[in-house]
Formats: sequence, C-alpha cells, structure tokens
Amino acid sequence: MRYYRTVGSIGPRLVARNPDRAYDLTSVHDELRSVTDLLSAAKLTGEPLDDVVEPLTARAETVPVDEVEANATLPIAPDEVWAAGVTYEISEQAREAESVLPEVYRNVFNHERPELFLKATPSRTVGPSDSIGVREDSNWNVPEPELAVVLYHGEIVGYTIGNDVSSREIEGENPLYLPQAKVYDRCCAIGPCFVSSTSISDPHDLDLSMEIDRAGDTVFQGTTSTAEMVRTCEELVSYLRRSNVLPSVAVLLTGTSLVPPEEVSLEVDDTVRIELESIGTLENPVVSV
Repeated sequence: MRYYRTVGSIGPRLVARNPDRAYDLTSVHDELRSVTDLLSAAKLTGEPLDDVVEPLTARAETVPVDEVEANATLPIAPDEVWAAGVTYEISEQAREAESVLPEVYRNVFNHERPELFLKATPSRTVGPSDSIGVREDSNWNVPEPELAVVLYHGEIVGYTIGNDVSSREIEGENPLYLPQAKVYDRCCAIGPCFVSSTSISDPHDLDLSMEIDRAGDTVFQGTTSTAEMVRTCEELVSYLRRSNVLPSVAVLLTGTSLVPPEEVSLEVDDTVRIELESIGTLENPVVSV
C-alpha cells in the first residue's frame, strides 16, 4: 500500500492508496496525520503496517486518486537523510572520469565498506512539486535518482524515491569537498509517497528512469534498474547503524547509476522527473540557491 500526505484542495490529510482507491485516514481519526503515527501503532501492536491500516480503510472516506497525486507533499518527515555513493558500476566510472583522484572511487567500489554520508536535514529536504536547488557557485549540477530506504528506529519499514542533487564540479575538484557538493539548501527531494516494505517484493529489481525537461524539450533521459546495484539495502543499512544511533525516522538514499553527461547541467526552471517502479513519480522544478 502507498501512503501520502496531502495539502492544497484536499487539505492536510494522511491518505492510504491501493491500486483502485485512495482512503482519507484522517477522516477516521483527526490525530492520524503522518506515516509516523501509523508506524508507531504498528510497532506497538507488532503487526505489519498494512495490516494495521486495512481495518481503517473500511471506515475512511475515499478521495479521488488524481487529487491525491496533485496535492501530495513530503510523505514522511525524516529527522536525517543519509546517502550511499558508488553503489553502481557506472557511477564509479563517472566519478573516476570527473575526479582529480579517481582511485578514491575505485577503492570504494571494490572495498567491503561502502561510502555513506549525511545528505540532508529536515530543513534541506523537499517533497514532490517543491523546488530543488542548484548551487550558484557551481557550473555543473546534476540530479541523482535513487531508491530511498525508510528506517523507523533503525529498521527498514518501507521505500520512497530520492533525488540526491549534487555539484559534480565541486566534488570533482577534490573528494574532501563532498559535504559542500552534497549538503546545501534544497539539496534533497523525496516522495511522492511512502510504500510499505511488504508491498514491494524485491527492492533490488525495480525499473528506474529519469528525465530533465527544459522549456518543453527533454535534455536528458535515462533508464536503469536497481538490479544493477552492487550492494543490498540491508548491507547499506547495517553499515549505517554501526556505532551510530539513528533518530526515530531516517531515510537512506542507496546510490544511482543515471549520471547525466558532462554537457548536461541543471538550470533554473528545469523540471526533473524520476519514475520508480512500484512507487510512482517524483517531479521537481529547479531554482538557484
């Protein structure tokens, strides 16, 4: 089942959607406002999330699916967003090509320990239809579409789509500049919904695509599959948890293999559209920050 938070014409609502219908869970109880409320109930009862929600849908008002999609906002509010790098072979090759120290990425790709870094705080994270940012002090900025793992008290509870917006120019100058290339205003987008872990049979076999539109033209389009990942979600999470106390809600972006070529850099008013099988489409316009 997919879970949305909505605003706009529908108002602030928590919505559960199956393939046929969308259910306004807030209409059942006014205090049902976030996915975290549902995750807390599931943890207390020891039941799978979808099993907790199923009885609520029988009492919930239905809402048009297209209105839910149009009014979707950040589906879950993570206290921290982390990210993994060099988890696809093509990403390793691209980082080698852009960097003055290519062996750094080669070593990470071949090493047992993955690359993990803090990507965003709540104030730097946006949802669907909100603007992602590109650094005004960088001439080469790209989106990075990724499967995002949602953790509740350190355990995998579901998935969403992530966009790890990055400055390839700054990271390419020196790998030690990674925090500046990755962490800044509006550097991360997630959404459009949260999908429970039981709703996706295999997160390592999902089709992923991205396109960048500019003034009505498509300047980049690419497709891949999470089957191309050289590490599993469970492996990445196990390293993230080592000697690291995670907050109640955290998101881990799992890396990308859709790397736009050097001649493509995000510009103001571009639109980035990411589609991930079994989850949906995350779309964001671009602003300068």
